[in-house]
Amino acid sequence: MSYRTLASADLTGKRVLLRAGFDLPMSDGIVTDSTRVEALVPTMKHILDAGALLIIMAHQGRPKDGPEPKFSQNPIVPVLKKLLGVTVHFAEDCIGEKAEQAVSAAKAGEVVLLENLRFHPEEKKNAPEFAEKLASLADVYVNDAFTNCHRAHASMVGVPKLLPAYMGLSLEEEVKHLSIVLESPARPLTLIVSGSKMETKVPVIERFLDRGDAILVGGCIANTFIAARGHTVGSSKYDPAEVPKAEEMLRTSDNENNATIVVPEDVLVAQKPDETAETSIVSVENISETSSIFDLGPKTVDAYIDVIHESKTIVWNGPLGVYEVAQFSTATKRLAEAISKATEAGATSILGGGDTIDFHLKYGFPLSAYTFVSMGGGAMLEFISGKTFESLELLRK
Repeated sequence: MSYRTLASADLTGKRVLLRAGFDLPMSDGIVTDSTRVEALVPTMKHILDAGALLIIMAHQGRPKDGPEPKFSQNPIVPVLKKLLGVTVHFAEDCIGEKAEQAVSAAKAGEVVLLENLRFHPEEKKNAPEFAEKLASLADVYVNDAFTNCHRAHASMVGVPKLLPAYMGLSLEEEVKHLSIVLESPARPLTLIVSGSKMETKVPVIERFLDRGDAILVGGCIANTFIAARGHTVGSSKYDPAEVPKAEEMLRTSDNENNATIVVPEDVLVAQKPDETAETSIVSVENISETSSIFDLGPKTVDAYIDVIHESKTIVWNGPLGVYEVAQFSTATKRLAEAISKATEAGATSILGGGDTIDFHLKYGFPLSAYTFVSMGGGAMLEFISGKTFESLELLRK
């Protein structure tokens, strides 16, 4: 790849500022899923083994008015200590005196974790002076935050203009595998896309309409396409404003030179999304006004699996139903099993998105069953839709 990578970086004795993409789920001040930290262990150990001081910056949640204790990075300290086996210092701010003191107190082979970047509004505003204060803490910058690469924030695009900048090992793998989807995928190429907001999925669906072979839809995205077919979706969540766009994409899909959007033919409906709800499988032509769609039906899943078995490259972003409730997770479970089998048979499978990963962890489906697991959700979709990221352009040779 035409990027500056860690393999070419001289880190010995340097202070290395690593932009990580943690943003971890927490409960009562305890990290409940450390997957995103574990993904960066190779990069962190590479930096430490090179004899450098590792300074980590990341954001947590969406604080609105400055520092909020519930969004502190401090609970990540014990996770880092356990995974890296080194001393981890915590700076109570990411810039200024507290950050400078923490960095001064640490030595090569140790870690300094900075407080939440988003405790400063200047981070999201990409304020030059904020980037300068972050850059002043270090000699070298490393970006290993693919989850945030589509954001033009100070830590992503401001700092790498001020320091020698390199791509982390996890980010290198993300770009390598996702670039295959863009440049030279084995065909047939299938996209599976779900989620709550149709608007955010339109660019990737449009790209796959032009360059892919099949598009399988789930969640509110599927509901919007069902409505675009002229069916009522009852009290289900969908995007009424996006129905005309869905209709347009379905017309494009009808062209034999474009990918086929497979719209569900049956769904699982109920009155409420919980384990006690009475459910039924109905045709999309027979959804009552008081019912809500919470999962896809067996005929639809059978059709999806037929497509998957024929596919050579599969990109999956988003569970098909309200997977958090066990009785609405069936379609996604069957999908996961089918993609795993296709991967065993030689297909390339790439999945990503927080909910997709959470589904696997919740129900014990191994992520190792796929060719590659992306830590990005929105970033993954924007990348494979062909969008150029300034954060990556700044790392080019």
